[in-house]
Amino acid sequence: MGRLHALAVIHIVVPGGIDDPVTPSGGNVYDRRMCAGLVDLGIPVHEISVPGTWPRPDQTARALLAKALADCPDGAVVLLDGLVACGVPEVVLPHAGRLRLAVLVHLPLADETGLTPADAAKLDAREGEVLRAARLVVATGPSTASRLVQHHELSRVRTVVPGTDPAPVAPGTDGASRLLCVASVTPRKGHDVLVEALATLTDLPWHCECVGPLPDTAHVKRVESLIERHGLGARIQFTGPLVGEPLADAYAAADLFVLPSRAETFGMVVTEALARGVPVLASGVPDALGQGGTLLPPGDPDALATALRNWLSDSALRQRARAAALRRRDELSTWDQSVRDLAEALSSLRQ
Repeated sequence: MGRLHALAVIHIVVPGGIDDPVTPSGGNVYDRRMCAGLVDLGIPVHEISVPGTWPRPDQTARALLAKALADCPDGAVVLLDGLVACGVPEVVLPHAGRLRLAVLVHLPLADETGLTPADAAKLDAREGEVLRAARLVVATGPSTASRLVQHHELSRVRTVVPGTDPAPVAPGTDGASRLLCVASVTPRKGHDVLVEALATLTDLPWHCECVGPLPDTAHVKRVESLIERHGLGARIQFTGPLVGEPLADAYAAADLFVLPSRAETFGMVVTEALARGVPVLASGVPDALGQGGTLLPPGDPDALATALRNWLSDSALRQRARAAALRRRDELSTWDQSVRDLAEALSSLRQ
């Protein structure tokens, strides 16, 4: 622990609004837990919140980030959330020589769903510039870390997975029919895939609760129209974002957790479900899932429908799935361990 406390102030740059209860996200939770956890370890933290439409901000946001970096003293350890840093190399790189920069990558920018090929290529190139200039890159999952090393030809990448809080085993509802999805309703999270899969299962008993922000977007309207077209309005419930005890209650009532993401870096909601022993069907989350559930191909409603029908129809399969979830529950990292891992990674910047 001596090396950890040798750290001076760590300057941590995060997107504006990470504490907004209306738009919770795994990345925001991760940033908040790390900032608080480092302080609990006795490491001084200077948190810098920079509002903006990251990763493609306007000039005002760019100027705020430039000033924040300019205000950090020479030699300071600065950890930048990749959402803020990776799209603006022209702002970040001028400080790479005098600051000890680390970049935290939750999701590679080009992996966001809905980008044109040209936009994805541009963001990918800009991200590569920033990551190669940083002294350290921190990825939140081992698969992402390996990919960043190969794709951007990086040498100093560390993995610090999200932690979980201890939680009681979820009692569920009837053991089969209560499905839960926790995710913002965006194209990358695949709610349209989930609706298409569930539309083939109207002969079976189930109810699906979808927890997460509902932005006023064309995608949300498309998902709502799919639900109406298939006559599923009474069986699929959108409750909006939940935090604290209401979110814990949603997990406790779940018999099965479903996350049909097209892409994820880690998938913290998966480990939150597994921490309660809730079986999982998901795509894009190999690191979070481990052997604790069924990993499905992304963007494939037929594969998801088959897996859901098997779950709803086969009691022996459900028993095996619960046993696997409980085994994975015992393997999960705690937030205390994740914070220590990050502190150790940042301490290497003093060498």
